[in-house]
Amino acid sequence: MSNKRKLWQIFCPVLCAFILLVILFLIPWQNGEKSDNALFKASVSQSQTVFKGQSIKQAAFEKGYVPFYGSSELSRMDALHPSVLAYKYKRNYRPFLLGGPGSQSLTHFFTMQETVNQLSNKKAVFIISPQWFTKQGQNPAAFGMYFSQLQAVDWILGAKDSVATRYAARRLLDMPAGTASETTKYALMTLASGQKLSKYQTLYLKARRRMLANEDNFFSSIGMTNNIPKIQKEAGKLPGTYAYDNLRQFANEQGKQGTTNNKFGISNGFFDKKLNNKHLKKLKNSQRSFDYTKSPEYADFELVLNELAHEHVNVLFIIPPVNEKWAKYTGLSQTMYQECVAKITKQLTSQGFNNIADLSKDGGKKFFMEDTIHLGWNGWLKVDQYVKPFMEEKNHPVNYKLDSYYFTKAWGNKSDVKMPSTKSKAAADIKKN
Repeated sequence: MSNKRKLWQIFCPVLCAFILLVILFLIPWQNGEKSDNALFKASVSQSQTVFKGQSIKQAAFEKGYVPFYGSSELSRMDALHPSVLAYKYKRNYRPFLLGGPGSQSLTHFFTMQETVNQLSNKKAVFIISPQWFTKQGQNPAAFGMYFSQLQAVDWILGAKDSVATRYAARRLLDMPAGTASETTKYALMTLASGQKLSKYQTLYLKARRRMLANEDNFFSSIGMTNNIPKIQKEAGKLPGTYAYDNLRQFANEQGKQGTTNNKFGISNGFFDKKLNNKHLKKLKNSQRSFDYTKSPEYADFELVLNELAHEHVNVLFIIPPVNEKWAKYTGLSQTMYQECVAKITKQLTSQGFNNIADLSKDGGKKFFMEDTIHLGWNGWLKVDQYVKPFMEEKNHPVNYKLDSYYFTKAWGNKSDVKMPSTKSKAAADIKKN
């Protein structure tokens, strides 16, 4: 056998495999319409693959699923959780849960890049937690758990020079996950300096986006956590018909049964696992120095507001409280907490975001919180008093007035911000209970 033939036998399979890979990842592929069950499973899975993915979120939003952006509170799936209530009472919407431990404004800004067209002129719910607004802001490791190169490339190719674009590029350059690709890194450096991408950069990134999108089409549904049985189990506990008084009684009963082993109104399971007597003593007065009023998170949050405004999304913002008894034990300043809430509210209302459910003073109500910082039985029921009418209301065009001042360090470090006198539209529209 000649040497040429031997070489051909060795390299032919490699060459064929390479050609197949090129065809597989550079030619647009669609893996068929997503089934209703697949979309439901994705909407409550809270899996990182779903959060990072594009195709399944696009399909869900096109079929009426509503994004619920937040963090770890969305994983507290008791019977009064938004996904359970929507399932049980056959609401005309289904929440698509986007959030987990460590997901904050910067995470949500980049995940929005994959559903720009599907968000346009639609509704969304955004749970904005004051705990995000620490001195450090977004944790880079946590950001990396929810970030994908597809998000970055989608954003880079659609970005136009602005204060927001330059800020977003600089923030992504701060994140190890954002600079993992050299091509992405140099594109970000270009945008951060206010320059346009070169033709080569654009062509390369478009090809890369096609590869990443095909990869997403094939793999984004793999490894999804199946929380549907949990949703169905919790829904089975609820009264057959929706009636607030009955649900309030149910919430009180569930809360009473679930908080019997501690004085803080914290769920038994959480207290046993996280706050047993050994750890409890160490945590007394441990949060006296916490400050949420000065943080880079305010500028990251402005990125989210910019994206929502550009897509004319009608948004309901929910500001949760902390467990009042727990805050007193750990020394967390409620005055400081309310100053943070005032600052968030100012940033929202001054730019036209007036749908705000401010629950920040409800942390002392019975069975409102499931643990130290996460909503529980009556907390989720109160959320539903805002979400239900918001979703039932006919959608209307919204226009916002953005202010680039909110990207500045001057705003991020500003203290003593007063609560705006403008009343939240959401608060005015619901019946007080």
